[in-house]
Amino acid sequence: MPTHAAIKAIASYLPQTKLSNQDLAAQLGTWTAEEIRDKTGVCSRGIAGPDECASDLGVAAAQRLFESGACQPADIDFLLFCTQSPDYALPATACLVQRRLGLRTDSGAIDFNQGCSGFVYGLAVAKGLIEAGTSRSVLLITAETYSKWIHPRDRSVRTIFGDGAAATLIVGVQDEQELIGPLVLGTDGAGEKNLIVPVSGARRHRTPETGVASERESGNWRSDENLYMNGPEILTFTLRTVPKAVRALLERWQRPVEDVDLFVFHQASRFMLERLRDKMGLPAQKFWIDLEQCGNTVSATIPIALEAALAQGRVASGSRVMLVGFGVGYSWAAAMMRCL
Repeated sequence: MPTHAAIKAIASYLPQTKLSNQDLAAQLGTWTAEEIRDKTGVCSRGIAGPDECASDLGVAAAQRLFESGACQPADIDFLLFCTQSPDYALPATACLVQRRLGLRTDSGAIDFNQGCSGFVYGLAVAKGLIEAGTSRSVLLITAETYSKWIHPRDRSVRTIFGDGAAATLIVGVQDEQELIGPLVLGTDGAGEKNLIVPVSGARRHRTPETGVASERESGNWRSDENLYMNGPEILTFTLRTVPKAVRALLERWQRPVEDVDLFVFHQASRFMLERLRDKMGLPAQKFWIDLEQCGNTVSATIPIALEAALAQGRVASGSRVMLVGFGVGYSWAAAMMRCL
């Protein structure tokens, strides 16, 4: 019987510091707490502390995974660490996490910078490692601290994003059919400037001027060292691309949409998810929306949502779940999975 990659367990972690809609309403002075909730679907979000980085959140999530008994550090053959807010430009954050978690020194460990589609991309890489016989178990950590990129007076993004991490254990299982897959992956670098931190790498160097904030569109403030999101363009991209990706995935799966037990999309915002659901005619009872207590945690939204769906009994052994990530890049990824 062939070996196929499968998700065995998920554990998440959110920072202890919380930023509520009441806090934001008092600080921004433009929307009420209720208006923020209605626009975003978010009531509260975790915010990493000044000295709390993506590695710290990822380590905490992985420790919860180990404490659950799903695996131990010695069981891990490969660590995939997805983040767009690494501790350093170098070394790789995955190397720091390997040491802190006590993973074996003969295990592989790499970073990848993929954002909102990162979890599904990570599943694709883990599937390849396991089904090629390179690894028996892969630890996929998705961890993000976007709050460090956000200007406190930029309500266009501050109301949406939260910090968080998830640790997902992917293992090889003997089964006649694949448990992760088929997959559809896509990229369009034309979206580069619509979701970006302009001064954050080697392309543009920091100067005294790049850190000076100014008032931008619709009264939002930011500097070139802060996160910028062109919301209308991101929405247009999403509504154009995601339905095509879903149709392509169903064609590869060779089963009707009715056979999907739950749709878990990247939890971007309630508004965007509802627009997608309505555009594709998906049933509300099968379409997961739950970002009230965490916000948009970028690459960690899908595993956080999956963990909650499992805990609430929305999916169980044998359930067929469609996972779809999309956003910064532009980048998108969709996959079918069957729960163990």
